[in-house]
Amino acid sequence: MDQDKRILAAKAHWSGRMVTNGVPLSDFQDILASISVWKDWCRKWSEKGDFHKELATTALAENKTISAGSHYKTASLCYHFGKFLFVDYPEEMAIAHTKAVECYNAALPLLSPPGERIEIPYDGKNLYGNLRIPIGSSKPPVVIMIVGLDSTKEEMFTYERDFLERGIATFAFDGPGQGEGEYDFTMCPEYEKPVAAVISKLSDIKTIDAESIGLWGVSMGGYYAPRAAAFCNEIRACIALSGPFDLSLCFDKLPELTASAVIHRSGSKSRSEIELFINRMSLSTVAEKIKCPLYIVSGALDKVIPPEHSKMLERAAVNSTHVHHQIVENGGHVANNRAYAYRYNCADWMRKNLIV
Repeated sequence: MDQDKRILAAKAHWSGRMVTNGVPLSDFQDILASISVWKDWCRKWSEKGDFHKELATTALAENKTISAGSHYKTASLCYHFGKFLFVDYPEEMAIAHTKAVECYNAALPLLSPPGERIEIPYDGKNLYGNLRIPIGSSKPPVVIMIVGLDSTKEEMFTYERDFLERGIATFAFDGPGQGEGEYDFTMCPEYEKPVAAVISKLSDIKTIDAESIGLWGVSMGGYYAPRAAAFCNEIRACIALSGPFDLSLCFDKLPELTASAVIHRSGSKSRSEIELFINRMSLSTVAEKIKCPLYIVSGALDKVIPPEHSKMLERAAVNSTHVHHQIVENGGHVANNRAYAYRYNCADWMRKNLIV
């Protein structure tokens, strides 16, 4: 079966991510074996989502709440990966996204530890995030988790787990142009603005230590996190995973699906508009403002954001109190195919910096 090049690109660049972040391997294999054209992508993933949602509904009816939470989470991931780069079909994308959010919201109170949906006032409207607090903790520090171009807060469960197990609360949120924030806002290169809004909201929550805040960002979030750390003095430590240092240096070489998503979510309508936008997505003039400790991760074999971008960030963050750059051998984008090589290291490092 000859497959659309976009399906082949998704398989090449994101298979490790999907499985590592919770998609059953068999589901991934079933879907990739059953489709040949891109227009079927979202429908097939949504059918898997429907299947897992039905398992959740049955488990909940039988008062099997732990199982129900797991099934809802898996359903949410399937819907999410159906919509994650499906910008050519916005109506179908939005339907799948709504289902992803609904299923994860249903899972939140059933997880261990449970989660709480938080509303963040921003620019006259709202952004949304999920707060999870380690069981038995009293006012723990918190890591603000910044998602990427095509990820959402509903994809963060396995990342959250590593911090929660180490006594750190997590707050994963959808920023402008991301997840629930993509319908009211375009992408925001000056990401210190939404992070400042999140910090303000967290300061009102008495069950966490809002004076001990870490920042974590994945993929495009690996640009957003150091950008925000350069301006938000409340940040005590920052982790950047495979983010672009300067998007203009790699935009024309991005996978087609990724480039299309940037154009769509930035609100650009012409080549001149996208050029103006990507020129704003640079750390070249702000990285020197980062003062907190900085942990950078890159995959040596990353074909989406070349590891040279992480090296540029390492060289530019001259005023950080400490910069650690881990290059994962044989790692692809975000080194999801070698997650064990860095995720625990990152969580241990963040604990060391936030828990005195």
